[in-house]
Amino acid sequence: MKKSMFTAAVTAGMMLIGSVANATDLRLSHQWSNSDVRHKVAQIVADEVAAADVDLEIKIFGSKSLFKPREQYTPLSRGQLDMTVLPLSYAGGQQPSYNLTLMPGLVKNHDHAARLSNSPFMEALEAKMAEDDVMVLVHGYLAGGFAGKDKCITKPDDIKGLQTRAAGKAFEQMLAGAGASIASMASSEIYNAMQTGVLDAANTSSSSFVSYRIYEQVKCYTPAGDVALWFMYQPLLMNKSTFEGLTEAQQAALLAGAEKAEAFYLEEAKKEDANSVEVFKNAGVEIAQMSEDDFAAWREIAKETSYKAFVESVPDGQALLDMALAVE
Repeated sequence: MKKSMFTAAVTAGMMLIGSVANATDLRLSHQWSNSDVRHKVAQIVADEVAAADVDLEIKIFGSKSLFKPREQYTPLSRGQLDMTVLPLSYAGGQQPSYNLTLMPGLVKNHDHAARLSNSPFMEALEAKMAEDDVMVLVHGYLAGGFAGKDKCITKPDDIKGLQTRAAGKAFEQMLAGAGASIASMASSEIYNAMQTGVLDAANTSSSSFVSYRIYEQVKCYTPAGDVALWFMYQPLLMNKSTFEGLTEAQQAALLAGAEKAEAFYLEEAKKEDANSVEVFKNAGVEIAQMSEDDFAAWREIAKETSYKAFVESVPDGQALLDMALAVE
């Protein structure tokens, strides 16, 4: 009797262990607050997976609570982290080709960005990611613009002689090529730099312009509109081996959640640009628009500066750049 009770207890315990083993927890890291669009993208995937009831839970660690912003790609590639939302250019040191995802004049607007995400160019980048055991779940780009303390900035001539903060090395190269003096700093430092006269102009994302209240320090704002220079690819990535180790039902739930999140991401990115315009208008700031001719003039400078430097430093850089430029 005692023996049968013991056997039953062991069997029940093994069944419990088996059910726990089938339930998988995934850790997702990012650097933003819960109100940020990139957190919301991650939350959509987590919520959809939970609703699918496939013994899979995504635990989100935001606000740099798990890894520092620029230190997420390496643990992801090693399987020490399951998922992350981050600007892919942060990993440009590991894969120099990723620097094309923050390159001036490569993306014109959000719909163009969506076409890039579904092009041979992105397939080539995803092949690079696969080498690092990384895959894309959700594609997404966020846009940005220019702000001038005393004048509007739409074309290259407007930036000559101005002390300017750019978002990313490639943008610094282009702006320097147009005659600007470059001051490197985090976007969180733009406000004080303008207030103290250190900066005349700045280039950053629509959301940063709003969240750091740059509208209090500038006369003119050139937002991302029908054409924009500044686009940054910020996908939701996953460790490839981790994904492949899941059940078919779990994989299907993740992909379904990712599809819903990607559609949301595109619409919200457009809304962030439009919202920034309203915020600056309400603060009495002049709104300028970049024309197709302005965009073309900037791109010509980028070809001689940022693009040239990229091609010279990346073995297959020209082929990748040509693929990106081929997307209309």
